[in-house]
Amino acid sequence: MYALLWLFDTVVQLFIYVLIASAVLSWLVAFNVVNVRNPIVSQIGEVLYRLTEPVLRPIRSILPNLGGIDLSPIVLVLLLLFISRLLHEVIPPQSVVYGG
Repeated sequence: MYALLWLFDTVVQLFIYVLIASAVLSWLVAFNVVNVRNPIVSQIGEVLYRLTEPVLRPIRSILPNLGGIDLSPIVLVLLLLFISRLLHEVIPPQSVVYGG
């Protein structure tokens, strides 16, 4: 059971990094620091968009419109961390059965 919990935590941590990278890239594009006409930047942006948008879209539909501020990545990170902590509390720390 601990292996599944470790795997879930690892996937959550990696997805949080992807969310942060997506947010930073969107800021860099918005402030014209990077050019989306660059094929590498365009591909990275497309991959990040395809990974994050299916999860962020339902959160965006619930949150009120705040103009140009998108709080959905922050809400998603908090939700993922909450679920991870909740799983750590639900799974007992000493679930190993010793023979003897």
